[in-house]
Amino acid sequence: MKKNYDSKFKSRVALEAIQGMRSIAEIAGEHNIHPNLVGQWKRKLLDESADVFATKAEKHQEKKYSEDDLMRKIGQLEVENDFLRKKYDSLFLKPEKR
Repeated sequence: MKKNYDSKFKSRVALEAIQGMRSIAEIAGEHNIHPNLVGQWKRKLLDESADVFATKAEKHQEKKYSEDDLMRKIGQLEVENDFLRKKYDSLFLKPEKR
């Protein structure tokens, strides 16, 4: 069964790991969690800590399009371009088939 941890607990554990007073294994043992979780939470806190001080304008500007949305759009445009290229070729490059 998967156990869920609240954000306060995660942040407290991640802060302990960042402080470096004890090893990740010691922190994980004290809180009865896997050391990989401590490492993940520490990495996430370090990666996303700049967002805490970002203004609303900065947050809006950064999150305008997610990478997944852009990749999905690129895939859609590639499919459309392939379709149109095939139609163009069939209509204008091979007139003897009409």
